[in-house]
Amino acid sequence: MQKQFTWKKGVFSSLYKIYLNGEQIGSLKDKLFSQSITGILNGEEYVFQTKGFFKQETLIFDVAQSKVIGGIDYSAWMTRATITVNGKTIDWKYDNLWNTQWSIIDSEGVRIKYAGSSTSGKIESNVDESLLVLSGLFITNYYWQLTIAILVVVFVPLLARMF
Repeated sequence: MQKQFTWKKGVFSSLYKIYLNGEQIGSLKDKLFSQSITGILNGEEYVFQTKGFFKQETLIFDVAQSKVIGGIDYSAWMTRATITVNGKTIDWKYDNLWNTQWSIIDSEGVRIKYAGSSTSGKIESNVDESLLVLSGLFITNYYWQLTIAILVVVFVPLLARMF
């Protein structure tokens, strides 16, 4: 069953709103000064909790079951990630040079395609798995935030020297 979602996010907002046929059916929300993000889609709620400093990983909690059900490992070059849920491995990757298209795919044919910018986008999914749809948005958000943090660390000292 092919589904087409859209999502929107304000420029400085930490809230992704996820829509199906124009109706909001989910969200992905950052918590200020926290390494936890809560995702809700189709009534299913998950918490993504990132741990570590140099080699970070994310644990995925199913709120209804009150337990860890998986995790996310990131590549050093910020272009790939591996999602592991209940012993199943799913790959996440960027599909173009500008990082405006990305996808999730596994060996069983699960495929979720994303396209977007920092404020809006679309999701095409051939499966009805809320966790995977949310995970794809979460990983992209994680990499965007990491990129911004790196740019700040590099350019703020350079700008400070200029003035």
